Amino acid sequence: MVQKMKLLMLCFTLFFLLSGCDNKPNFAELCESNSEICSEFKEDSWCKRERIMVGFANLENKLNPSGSHQFNQLIAYEHYEKCMVHASKIEHIKLKHKQTMRVNNAIKAKSRIVAISKATESSEHPHLLYYHWSRYINEEALAKFLGQEGSDALENPQSQYNLATYYTKIDPKKTLSLLYRALELYKADEKINPEIFQSISTIFVENKSAKQVYIWLKVLRLYSPENKEVTEQSLNNYLNGYKLNKELLDKVAISTLDKIESGKFKSPKV
Repeated sequence: MVQKMKLLMLCFTLFFLLSGCDNKPNFAELCESNSEICSEFKEDSWCKRERIMVGFANLENKLNPSGSHQFNQLIAYEHYEKCMVHASKIEHIKLKHKQTMRVNNAIKAKSRIVAISKATESSEHPHLLYYHWSRYINEEALAKFLGQEGSDALENPQSQYNLATYYTKIDPKKTLSLLYRALELYKADEKINPEIFQSISTIFVENKSAKQVYIWLKVLRLYSPENKEVTEQSLNNYLNGYKLNKELLDKVAISTLDKIESGKFKSPKV
């Protein structure tokens, strides 16, 4: 029991680790209690953040096996594999062995993705159903996922975003409603998927709603300042191009993000 409580406490460090991947004592603590998790990949200076995400995703599923945690494993492994594939393409003049190590790590990650995917083929969990459709074009999984529309099972930000992604080319108005609903379902201080902001702004681009485009791009900028596609310069260029009121729209964007982050956002009428 003491050991399990110790492991559970480690889970609470996840969000701190994701924002500061060099927090070695916390991750070292995980490795000390779960050597099999940390020995999966040979340690490398690259992709540390992604490797930590894999470690904690595996820990979560080890402590409490569930469809949701298996989905998190798949996403974490995908991010790690993508990072390792990129890293493995970098030539090392003095350390050629590192390139081979990174290729091996990428192969291991891909193998784990395949294994978890196979193990979850018959899962009814909405996240996994959508995953099997989006990754493997599994039409049966899609039918089951859509069959859950309107149920409590899909009343969460991830599932609403997945639904919105499916309806993007079919029904833009419904897509916007689903994206708003996803934001509405976030609880206070919960990590938000920034792609939702991007998707909303894209819909308004198509609707030629310049003010709304700016507001949601500004929300994205405020929430993810590291985003290289939306910079202050690009926002200012947009403002000038459409002769928009920066002060007013910035206030709206700040207020909107504040409501989302505090769990008080309400879906506007579409």
